[in-house]
Amino acid sequence: MNPPRGMRDFLPAEKARRERVLAVVRDRYRAHGFDEIETPVVEDYDRLHAGIGGDNEKLAFNVLKRGLDAAGIRAAADDATGVDTRALSDLGLRYDLTVPLARFYATHRAELPAVFRSIQMAPVWRAERPQKGRYRQFVQCDIDIIGDASGRAEAELLAASLDTLDALGLEGGSIRINDRRALDWMLDSFGFTAEERPGVLITIDKLDKIGPDGVVAELSGRGASAAAVDAFRAFLLRPQTREFRPYGEGQIRKALPDGAPDDIVAHLVAIGDAVGAARATTGEVLLGGVPLRFDPFLVRGMGYYTGTIFELAHPSVDYSLGGGGRYDGMIGRFLGQDVPAVGFSIGFERIVELLDSTEDASASAVVLVHDRDVAVADLVGLKASLIAGGTRVRLEQRTKNLKALLERAAADGYTAFATVSQGQTADDLQIKPLS
Repeated sequence: MNPPRGMRDFLPAEKARRERVLAVVRDRYRAHGFDEIETPVVEDYDRLHAGIGGDNEKLAFNVLKRGLDAAGIRAAADDATGVDTRALSDLGLRYDLTVPLARFYATHRAELPAVFRSIQMAPVWRAERPQKGRYRQFVQCDIDIIGDASGRAEAELLAASLDTLDALGLEGGSIRINDRRALDWMLDSFGFTAEERPGVLITIDKLDKIGPDGVVAELSGRGASAAAVDAFRAFLLRPQTREFRPYGEGQIRKALPDGAPDDIVAHLVAIGDAVGAARATTGEVLLGGVPLRFDPFLVRGMGYYTGTIFELAHPSVDYSLGGGGRYDGMIGRFLGQDVPAVGFSIGFERIVELLDSTEDASASAVVLVHDRDVAVADLVGLKASLIAGGTRVRLEQRTKNLKALLERAAADGYTAFATVSQGQTADDLQIKPLS
């Protein structure tokens, strides 16, 4: 009797831990001026398969049309091309929160401020191949800024996300940052053609896993222009290409080929200055400058990114804890005119696994262990009096194995207990810690 593959049940203690993390994330993002919205779990099929969701579109769970009969299903089947899912489905479960946000903004633009800062924290669904750390249902925590084309929007997102990581007890986080325009310019400077670029980006995205030699070998195997591959290999092997320096104009220019566009460099430098100012205000000691690192090989796979892209890192793990970027072209597909937009998504499931599961020590939670003969009215009255004082209360009838009962309560997040006998009042209770 297990849940569907790739989906999970959460026992009370785990559910409470997840809710505590969500509460911290919500609190910090709201403090930074973001407002929470909610969208339906389903969207129109055509919207989810409009070519803006990248590979995630292939992982969408589609919803069969209502009232579809056997004849309709047979009509959708074609021996030559397989099943036409569009003929079978008119809705689908959302596979991320960005496409629904774009639709939401197009629907409610007249009711929203000129620069809209949104929070979305909700489950999404993908038909993944289930494995460790990869689920078919999981929670995303997104913040987005729509209507601001300046670097201020990126700086606000990054400052808010670093602040949130600190509030969760994961101090020391940093962000890798790049710009898709800089990446495109770099590939042009090496001589890769526009037709080669999608495959080249896929290979470059593997640099941390397979190394420079592996990337060069794979590019050659893809049939990329030999001269471009040689130029890229020479660039990869330069000592200064991946050399660490404090974030700023010097690091950015050293990490790119000579002649990088001044406007892109200035945009990235301004973001760093703004994030540095925010971190200095919070009293953060910045060793080596702001907690940003320019990475000219950061790709991020979503095809809708148009500018700045970033990934959140923490020294305790070798994988990212979130990321995002600018997607100025997406909302225009729904509105018919471009609207600047940039977003950041914290990897909620990964962060929950990193955090200590200990219950919040400031929360008072008491188990009242009562004898069988205590009147129900007395028990409910005692419980109500404690609740009125701000305490969480559970009633448990005494069992022979009291130790096991209390251990179970502690595992569920309760911090104290009291025994209740017939005739006891609230003043008679002796509350003891569960430790």
